[in-house]
Amino acid sequence: MSSSAAPVPSSTTSTIDASGSSQNLAKAPPPVGDSKRNYKGFVAGVFSGIAKLSVGHPFDTVKVRLQTSKDGHFRGPLDCVMQTVRKEGISGLYKGATPPLVGWMVMDSVMLGSLTLYRRLLLENVFSKPSIRAITPFAKYQPDPHALPSFGHGIAGIMAGTTVSFIAAPVEHVKARLQIQYAADKSKRLYSGPIDCVRRIMGTHGITGLYRGLCATIFFRSFFFFWWGSYDVLTRMMKERTNLSAPAINFWAGGISAQVFWLTSYPSDVVKQRLMTDPMGGALGDGQRRFRWWKDAAVAVYRERGWRGYWRGFVPCFLRAFPANAMALVAFEGVMRWLP
Repeated sequence: MSSSAAPVPSSTTSTIDASGSSQNLAKAPPPVGDSKRNYKGFVAGVFSGIAKLSVGHPFDTVKVRLQTSKDGHFRGPLDCVMQTVRKEGISGLYKGATPPLVGWMVMDSVMLGSLTLYRRLLLENVFSKPSIRAITPFAKYQPDPHALPSFGHGIAGIMAGTTVSFIAAPVEHVKARLQIQYAADKSKRLYSGPIDCVRRIMGTHGITGLYRGLCATIFFRSFFFFWWGSYDVLTRMMKERTNLSAPAINFWAGGISAQVFWLTSYPSDVVKQRLMTDPMGGALGDGQRRFRWWKDAAVAVYRERGWRGYWRGFVPCFLRAFPANAMALVAFEGVMRWLP
């Protein structure tokens, strides 16, 4: 996920089904202030973040190292794993895990809560109007006026992605800088840990330094449109054409839609990581700064490796997408059923 969230299940309320679509609204839309639904989504999102990190962080470490290393450092994903384990132990694959452990619990909570809110607001105030629904792409295949169309789910994804970016940007910034510290000896690393990393960056570059890459993060998360839009499409198709249970549909639709997201967003993630791992310069003493803007990093990736550079490290990322988000869904659904 880098950054990502589990979908809202049918157990949330009678107005949101497993695809996040509104149901039972024939007479009146649900009140916006459904505090119980929001409470459950925020709490369950915390457990989603824990599960996602446990399964996905080793893949993420390999991805970031392949994205940011010099040519010849690693021969491929497997070589990166072997070198990391041989030199740094298994713990090397979990380097930089503390920021996302805390951050992803918060991020998934904010993502799920805001996604639910935006879905409801869009349905009540935008897509319930026949004039707007008539010009909505593909809405003619989803004629129920009381259900949010897939395009609306995609818009809600963009809005939720933008919201959570203000939490994700500093978390991912710190995580990335810790992940590219290759020295096994901690005394030879620039940062001793996440707190030290935050302290040093804040001390030399202030809050703007900590939020370096915010615009790149927002742009990357705008591709949540494809994640949540495709998730709704897949959920509808599986409901109509299979006999799978609701949890199974959530599992498969969630995992596949996560891979759709990465197929569309990956180049923007490469550029974001290059920007976030670029030396800060100045009193921090980590080297000479190369990139001032997102465009500078994007051009550098192309100059160094051509179009292939935008897909460097894609394999571990793609392999991670399904299991990490599937486990997040299992945790999320379980907590949603357990909560009163």
